Amino acid sequence: MEPEFKEGDQVLVSTLKFNNLKEPEKKRDSFVGPFIIIRMIAENAVEVKITEELFRKHPVFPVSLVKPYLQKEEDKFPSRKKNLTPPEIVEV
Repeated sequence: MEPEFKEGDQVLVSTLKFNNLKEPEKKRDSFVGPFIIIRMIAENAVEVKITEELFRKHPVFPVSLVKPYLQKEEDKFPSRKKNLTPPEIVEV
């Protein structure tokens, strides 16, 4: 069952059908993004706002090649203090 998307959602797009990227297939990421959904096209396709690096790609993708973008905790709370104390080194 495909997840349901709506306008404004952030998503990652699969690079499975991208054959014009600079990196060889083995080295490239499985998904790129995040992209913002501009509109839903029926229930099986989404139109996303494309970044400049992918400006040659058509902005409409089937939902089977899209997955929800889940923000990292650091991105959600940028002002949160990080524990940067180095570990204690123990000699054996």
